[in-house]
This record gives sequence, C-alpha cells and structure tokens, in this order.
Amino acid sequence: MTRAFTGRHALAVIGGGFAIVIAVNIALAVFASRSHPGLVVENSYVASQKFNGWLEQGRAQKALGWTVKAEADQLKLSVTATNALGAPLTGLTAVASLEHPLGAEPTRNLPLVETAPGVYSAPHGLSAGQWLSEVRLTRGSDRYYLATRLQIERAG
Repeated sequence: MTRAFTGRHALAVIGGGFAIVIAVNIALAVFASRSHPGLVVENSYVASQKFNGWLEQGRAQKALGWTVKAEADQLKLSVTATNALGAPLTGLTAVASLEHPLGAEPTRNLPLVETAPGVYSAPHGLSAGQWLSEVRLTRGSDRYYLATRLQIERAG
C-alpha cells in the first residue's frame, strides 16, 4: 500500500527547494565578500592607453632585482626590501596606501620610516580583516611598486 502525496508533502518539497536555493545564494555571497572586489580599473579605455607605459615600468622594476615583502600585524605595517644580492636596501622613500577591499573603511596613506636596515614600518590602526596594500618605494630615479593583500588578525 502506497501513501498518497498530500499537501504537506508538496509543501516540504517546495520548502526544501527554496532552502537549497537560499543556502547556495548565502554561500556564494560569503565567498564573494571574502575574495576579489571585482573592480580592476575605473575606466578601461584610459587604462588601455597607459598599458604600454605600465609594461615599461614593470620591466624597469624587474631589472632592479629588488625583493620587497609587506607584512602587517595588529599594530603596524612593515615592508622589507633587499637588493639582487640579498643586502638590505637603505635610504628609500617608502609610502603605503591601505584600502579595505569592500570600501567599508576609508583609505589610509602611510609614510613608512626606516626602522632597521631595509625595514620600513608605520603604525596603521586598521581593523581586523583583509586589506589591499599598495607600497611605493623610491630612491633617485629607481621606482618599485608592490600591490598585495594583507590579513590583519583579530586581537586576542
């Protein structure tokens, strides 16, 4: 003897289908908010006009042979810079721009101070979470640009 398909069964099937769709949408929204914000350039036409210049700057930067690494803890941003031989790079002018990926907080521009040979630091006052960091180093006509994501851990 088979049981009849009732209104309760129909409600359970329809409710289950909606629950699956809602769960998938929530999962996708969470993954999207934790990943790339989507905007790469404000105006693609203007960016295309500057592309060859950016390639040349990239080649010049690569020719320097510098290795630059940015890290952040709960209190400060630190940038370490070495030359092609692994020796610390001293006497650089260093600035960093820190931006929340979703624009939830204002962009912060930090001048970095050399705290040790080849190490440039500044207190940041950032909240926990992911931040987009753009570091610019200069010495004379030499220029170095580093864009990276930083993860600031929660206190405690």
